[in-house]
Amino acid sequence: MKPILIQGARVVTLDGSTRSDLGVLERADVRINRGRIEAIGTGLDASGCSVYEARGRVLMPAFVDCHTHACWAGSRLGEWEQKLRGATYLDLLQAGGGIMSTVRAVRSASRDELRDLLAFRLDLMLREGTLTAEVKSGYGLTTADEIKMLEAICEAGGSWPGTVVPTACIGHAKDPDEADPVGRTINETLPAVSQSFPGIPVDAYCEEGSWTLDETLALMDAALSAGHPVRVHADQFHDLGMIPEAIRRGFVSVDHLEATTPEHLSELASSTVYGVMLPMCGLHLDDRYANGRGFVDDGGRLAIATNYNPGSAPCLSMPMVIAFGVRKLGLLPGEAIAASTVWPAELLGFEDRGRIRVGARADLVLLHGSDELELAFSFGFSPVACVWCSGRPIR
Repeated sequence: MKPILIQGARVVTLDGSTRSDLGVLERADVRINRGRIEAIGTGLDASGCSVYEARGRVLMPAFVDCHTHACWAGSRLGEWEQKLRGATYLDLLQAGGGIMSTVRAVRSASRDELRDLLAFRLDLMLREGTLTAEVKSGYGLTTADEIKMLEAICEAGGSWPGTVVPTACIGHAKDPDEADPVGRTINETLPAVSQSFPGIPVDAYCEEGSWTLDETLALMDAALSAGHPVRVHADQFHDLGMIPEAIRRGFVSVDHLEATTPEHLSELASSTVYGVMLPMCGLHLDDRYANGRGFVDDGGRLAIATNYNPGSAPCLSMPMVIAFGVRKLGLLPGEAIAASTVWPAELLGFEDRGRIRVGARADLVLLHGSDELELAFSFGFSPVACVWCSGRPIR
């Protein structure tokens, strides 16, 4: 490919000196070569370049969605109407619906069907400016079906222009028809995952009606011993005491945090463990939200994500997450933008994206507007005009 020169953009580098500093360059050019950012400045030489005129619009890093369940089959629309009539998420789960409804559909689907469904959703996410996405298994529950899901996730990611990070969410739920789901997961599924996907992150859902604190910790301790980084869903409806244990064991992140006590949230903020907040889940389920304002004020490492899934968060748009992160988590616009780019990139282990700086991977989005605050202020339409994935124009 010829080098690309994006001229005259308002460049939001996310490479400022502090967490609140977005590193904005009022008017600058960005030159891309061989998939990387080669130069940033004014009046850059356009010789030999394909030139794109930004005309003052915002150029920023592509979004990083660090918590999704985008691989699934089936539909939960019928259950949604039950929820509208008053059924709670835990009511549906205890009645064999919720996650188990999707589990049955995933078990019936082939690997190729799951791959194709995910590929379609990834393309929709790309149109919204997401070029790095974590995708979890967790709707199979049996060893064979969890492996099937992970294979489908890896295959879909291999043909997508962006980057997919697979996570083995093997403690997502308990099959009520299984006598010992915890023992089977630890003693059978985890070793199979370790053999087929060594070093993959392992995740679980710690909540009343799902995995208890002790059961989750037993799985996580086994995963850590097998060389897996671990993440955990916790405190969505009840604070069961996961945060002190996650800090003690060095988990990568604790995700949800809607029901976290102030003491535990402050403890998490003082640690090196990331907090991941999911405002679209609260919007869709029960209007419960994590305290993003308090977490950031206490110095926490905050990422926000879609939690894109078929039941509790049917939203794939990171711009929408930013808009509602400001409205419902108490974040300032710049904090929400950083929590959707640079911080989730670091959480997922990437140092080459989430910022616009020389040498970084050229995963970039150009917005329709000329002020990055529009990302938080406006919603209900895509703000993304153009996407470059590793320097290649995609949209």
